[in-house]
Amino acid sequence: MSETELDNVETLADLADLARASSQDDDSVLIFIEQEDSWFAIVRVDGEDDPRIFVSDGAAAARSSYGSVLTDELVDQAGESEFGDLDHLLDEEAQAPDQEDEDAEPHGGVPVGPLGDSHLLTEFGLASDALLALSGEGAVPGDALEEIAEALGCGEVLEAVR
Repeated sequence: MSETELDNVETLADLADLARASSQDDDSVLIFIEQEDSWFAIVRVDGEDDPRIFVSDGAAAARSSYGSVLTDELVDQAGESEFGDLDHLLDEEAQAPDQEDEDAEPHGGVPVGPLGDSHLLTEFGLASDALLALSGEGAVPGDALEEIAEALGCGEVLEAVR
C-alpha cells in the first residue's frame, strides 16, 4: 500500500492505469479514496479486467471531482433507467417541502447511499453486508476505511500513508 497523487487522474482508465503500474505480477490492487469524511470509495483493479468500484455515498461522491469520475462510470454501467428520475413515483401532494433542498435531490441522477459492487472485497474476507454496514447512515468514512483495512490485514499500512 502506498499513497499516490491523483492530480493527473481525469478518468477511471487513468486511475486503473496508475493502479496497474504499481502492481506486481498482475496482483489485485485496491485503491482507497476518502474525501473530507463525507464519502469513501474502493476501486479494485485485477490485471487487465475492468475496475470494480464501490462508493459509500453516490450522491456525495458525485459532488466532487474524483468521486464524479467513479459515479459517472457506475451510472453508465447500470444504465440511465436504473437511476432515472424517480419523482414520478411520488404523489405530488405527498412530497415533503424539504425535498426542494439541494441535499434531498440526488446529484445528476446519482442515488444517495452506497453505490457499486459491494462484493469486491468478499474474497479477501470482507462480506458485502459488512461493507454496506460501514457505509450506512451515520457511518464515518475515515473510520470505515480503518475498519476495512484492519479486516484486510493492512491497517498499519493505511495508517502510515494517512
